[in-house]
Amino acid sequence: QDLSLPNGTPVDTSSPASSSSLLNRLQLDDDLDVETRDLFVTVDDPKKHVCTMETYITYRVTTKTTRAEFDLPEYSVRRRYQDFDWLRNKLEESQPTHLIPPLPEKFVVKGVVDRFSEEFVETRRKALDKFLKRITDHPVLSFNEHFNVFLTAKDLNAYKKQGMALLSKMGESVKYVTGGYKLRSRPLEFAAVGDYLDTFSLKLGTIDRIAQRIIKEQLEYLVELREYGPVYSTWGGLEVELSEPLEGVSACVGNCCTALEELSEDMTEDFLPVLREYILYAESMKNVLKKRDQVQAEYEAKLEAVALKREDRPKVPTDVEKCQDRVECFNADLKADMERWQNNKRQDFRQLLMGMADKNIQYYEKVCVT
Repeated sequence: QDLSLPNGTPVDTSSPASSSSLLNRLQLDDDLDVETRDLFVTVDDPKKHVCTMETYITYRVTTKTTRAEFDLPEYSVRRRYQDFDWLRNKLEESQPTHLIPPLPEKFVVKGVVDRFSEEFVETRRKALDKFLKRITDHPVLSFNEHFNVFLTAKDLNAYKKQGMALLSKMGESVKYVTGGYKLRSRPLEFAAVGDYLDTFSLKLGTIDRIAQRIIKEQLEYLVELREYGPVYSTWGGLEVELSEPLEGVSACVGNCCTALEELSEDMTEDFLPVLREYILYAESMKNVLKKRDQVQAEYEAKLEAVALKREDRPKVPTDVEKCQDRVECFNADLKADMERWQNNKRQDFRQLLMGMADKNIQYYEKVCVT
């Protein structure tokens, strides 16, 4: 049976012939897309900086491009988290009708204490790399002037101090979303999107909490296993006749420890970050929906004002027409971004869930005693 998402996008419910064939197909799609790209951005080489007032991590942002908007074909700059945050804020200001990808949360992830640990830094690097790749793949955001500055400027602080000077005309128009207008009712198609996002966030939040609990219990079990295995080895030293089977049990428990540790690491480093990204993504989409509602509410208020003065002003004022244009622009941009988001989500979760299934199969193969 054919299914469709709230935005009308059909969902293929047929089962793939095998997990490998699906991954190969996804990889092929990526390869075809690479041929049409003209902008490549990567985040790597994290470095710790210790100063008198603070300690922080910077990342190398490397850009390769053939676009005419760039003076050089390749750039390499170093950026810290607050620079990425500056970029996202500027994108929200200058592109209010578009969905801006989320950043990883500023503070440490639940269960991680040291934000300078290699594990945390690597998890954040991957998230920042994905953040920039999301922007790079966007047909509008990738051409934003602030994104260009972020990728190319050696001294980003000089641009930060300019404040509003770099805001485009579209960015200045963001002021209209702060009005006190109230929307009568959201159009059905956008109401369906809002309901979908609420349910999606709720389900992902539940999965995230359960996954966190599973990982916690796995780590507690791992501590017990590490104490349990050596007991048999020590016992084997005392019982010569039982030495061989006891050493076998000890080795088996050690093997279980290694396999469980790998499975927990995979869930922590690969599974949880994707869940968190899409929870934040849903919140970003909700914020864009609210902005769209405010623009429509403003348009409705202006129409009512014109209707009351119809005898004096038979022609629709220009500001009302401009407001209508903003509503239509918002609707078109939001629909396009929602469709792009749904496509990315389907691909990401296919890879995520299939990868997690493979990891669990590998875990049980390793711990299976024949």
